[in-house]
Amino acid sequence: MDQHIKNEVFDYAKAWILEAGERIRSKIDSPRSIETKSNANDLVTEMDQETEQFFAKKIKDTYPQHYLFGEEGFGDEIEDLGGTVWIIDPIDGTMNFVHQKRNFAISIGVYFEGIGEVGLIYNVMEDVLYAVKRGEGAYKNDQRLPDLSEKRPLKESILALNTSWLIPENPHVEHNGMEELVKTLRSTRSYGSAALEFAFVAEGVLDGYLTMTLMPWDYAAGSILVREVGGIVTRADQEELDLLNSTTVLASRANIHKEISENYVQLKK
Repeated sequence: MDQHIKNEVFDYAKAWILEAGERIRSKIDSPRSIETKSNANDLVTEMDQETEQFFAKKIKDTYPQHYLFGEEGFGDEIEDLGGTVWIIDPIDGTMNFVHQKRNFAISIGVYFEGIGEVGLIYNVMEDVLYAVKRGEGAYKNDQRLPDLSEKRPLKESILALNTSWLIPENPHVEHNGMEELVKTLRSTRSYGSAALEFAFVAEGVLDGYLTMTLMPWDYAAGSILVREVGGIVTRADQEELDLLNSTTVLASRANIHKEISENYVQLKK
């Protein structure tokens, strides 16, 4: 992506994500229209839809040649990542948004010819913006995030991990390995927002994040952010991410990535 265009896209994306966050905060106590999607725990509200529509209009008015790949269906039918594609989750952590009115984020990843160039994750209620331009450093508000250079051993690490993967009946991963992983780690956390968990890995307050089911809008921005500070982001089996479909994801400090994947993660076929 041309540097001038990258800077311009970043500036627009930053302005729009902050505006969208302000709109959400102003309506946070309003009555909610809540529906379910794939299951009873997969929630969507009118605010998810309004926020994605807000971005769709901004992008199409400003960059009619760009594409939008979004969770709520107001974007384009995407078959590949050719050209410039904005991958957006208008509210990542909708259950937290509904039940807690906090711990949710807006996530924007901008990809050019399949390469992540710009990423923004906005912790709306905390008014904290994580932002990255590929090759130019990652930031929390105006503070540059340091590289994840510390080689902290797994036994001293904190991993974001949904404990549903410890249940034998889960369809994705052998639970025995997950149990051993939890026993090895110092501790686990689960924040209910993939975007925030990526941001916390990039910030260094988490050492890694492992999950079995994420859609592209859940990790499009976060993967750019974590890689920019020296972390590794792949599928749980160390293969490349699939930016068009649901996938497993392992994002972590470089020194524990292979150990987690090879020693503890046995995916079910």
